[in-house]
Amino acid sequence: MTDLADSGAAYVNEMTIPDPALTPTEQAVVDRIDVTRLQSLTFDLIEAAGENPGGFEEATVAVLADACERFGFTLELIDVAPGRTNLVATLPGGSEPGLMFLGHSDVVPAGEGWRTPPFEPFIDAGRIYGRGSTDMKGGLASVLVAMATIASMELSLRGPLQLVCTVDEEDLGIGIRAYAPTAQRGQFAGCVVAEPTDLTTVIGCRGDSYLKLTVNGMAAHSGRPDDGRNAIAAAARVLELIRADHDARRAAPDPLLGSGTWSIGSILGGTGTSIVAAECVVSIDRRLMPDEDAGAITRDLLRLVHDAGIDGDGIVITMDIEMEMPGFRTDPAHPLVTSAVDAIRDAGGGTSEVGGWTAACDGGFIARDVGVPCIVLGPGGLNDQAHQANESVGLDELIVAARAYALLAIRMVGQV
Repeated sequence: MTDLADSGAAYVNEMTIPDPALTPTEQAVVDRIDVTRLQSLTFDLIEAAGENPGGFEEATVAVLADACERFGFTLELIDVAPGRTNLVATLPGGSEPGLMFLGHSDVVPAGEGWRTPPFEPFIDAGRIYGRGSTDMKGGLASVLVAMATIASMELSLRGPLQLVCTVDEEDLGIGIRAYAPTAQRGQFAGCVVAEPTDLTTVIGCRGDSYLKLTVNGMAAHSGRPDDGRNAIAAAARVLELIRADHDARRAAPDPLLGSGTWSIGSILGGTGTSIVAAECVVSIDRRLMPDEDAGAITRDLLRLVHDAGIDGDGIVITMDIEMEMPGFRTDPAHPLVTSAVDAIRDAGGGTSEVGGWTAACDGGFIARDVGVPCIVLGPGGLNDQAHQANESVGLDELIVAARAYALLAIRMVGQV
């Protein structure tokens, strides 16, 4: 383990090396990224926990709010539900469109398998360990430090810089659903979702939906099954239609995002072995392509069910949408994308790639409902760290992210 006060020393000297690709102002901003502040804020956010489901985000929002007040940002706290508050922190600028950073204050439950207590962060071999270090307390800390650095230099901005931090992203998304309808269209030229991407600039995400398939039949004695209508048997036929659609979509994937997918999460049905099942309920995860919506998908499936003769004659089938999160896709030539790629490179992150994400995030609401082009760009690994025991993020990744966010902000909304 490495002491907090000493662990950033090796990085400070690297930050002061002049880069010919940077303007004097950009170089000054990069040099002023405070590594100790970045580490400390990441630690504080991890310690604040915010497991979801199972807890609330109050402590995390309190840490963020305290930091925003110290940094001099305009702060707005919006209650979404008891104990659950969205945070909007703004560094004011001119009247032109600004740049939004988007994140969430909750983390998934810690679960089992941790070598150390999950909410007692520590550094080992240059990595910060703790639940949420990658998803996404490290990204939030990097955004705030980048904004604070720009604020400390009193740079003129053509438009505002803003962090929007929502609650409940890891479950039903009540935070972003409350925020998106209130957001002012035209206020931002772009949105950066600071989720973990290994510092790859992600220009497209699939969406997600939770669907509930309910099949109602008629009970009867199992010795005379034809007297009843078996809901489980009908559900099995519906699941065969779903499997066939899943396979057909996988056979023709989108080059960036793959395909829409179906996954059966749970099945509940019947009351006993000797009784024809009168009801069956199936929980389904349906990942969405950017041009899909869950309403159309459920209508199409119910039409296929009817055409196949599965419903009727005592079988009634319904589908409910329990959650929907839209996907998005941004033009790779958009200035937000090209500026982000350049910012990662100039921040010391090497050659940055442009890619897609099979996961879903709150950015889809910003793209669809607010009309703001989005990317996902953040420190940490989605596939090898997020939602896993012994989650960690590299301190070097946090530093590159903070530098890149600051450079991107200057290039998108700074005075020319």
